[in-house]
Amino acid sequence: MVFQDKYKLTAQQNLFLAKKKWDENVYCGMKMENRAVTFPQTQTILNGVNVPNVQLDDIQAILNMRDAWKFLLSTVSEPVTFEYWCKLNEYIARNEALEWGKLRTGSVGISGTDYEPPVPDKNKTVAELKAILTDADASTTDKALAAFTWGARGQFFWDGNKRTSLMLANKILILGGAGIMTITDKYMEQFNGLLLDFYNTGESEALKKFLYDNAIQGITV
Repeated sequence: MVFQDKYKLTAQQNLFLAKKKWDENVYCGMKMENRAVTFPQTQTILNGVNVPNVQLDDIQAILNMRDAWKFLLSTVSEPVTFEYWCKLNEYIARNEALEWGKLRTGSVGISGTDYEPPVPDKNKTVAELKAILTDADASTTDKALAAFTWGARGQFFWDGNKRTSLMLANKILILGGAGIMTITDKYMEQFNGLLLDFYNTGESEALKKFLYDNAIQGITV
């Protein structure tokens, strides 16, 4: 299935959208990881105010994703590369994983599935990412959806893979003026079910269509 771009924005328009929605996107990243925080709590933490009854590791995760977004917005015109992708994970998984910003060197499991992603080979990983980014027949949205699903199932890093994949997809979308990707509370349970099916089967089309229909956001100008 080919996914055409739903939005065709200028760089200025897409950056405006990203700046308006980045707090929602941080919250999306937390809910993808099933962290016990609300959107108001997330906003308060992002504003630098301490929130009682929120776990320290949840606060760390929110601040990490905040810093990843700051990095993305300050480098919005830079091309997507393997090194850029690793830098996103370095921000997101800081102090959460065995290592951050580097491909994992050991095995990991995924909760709820027997699927075990292989230990990544750097040369193969670089080639796969390049193939996604340079696919001449793919729209910007196609590339973003492919990058998200590839990164989420591949589990290339020790931790923060879904959040890193979400940031990678958004980087691709913003660079191409195609909006941003954010999963709201309303759709999170359905997303988790489709993601689990994708882990088990390796078939990404249902998940991609769901994300295309419900998670790609833009502005009408």
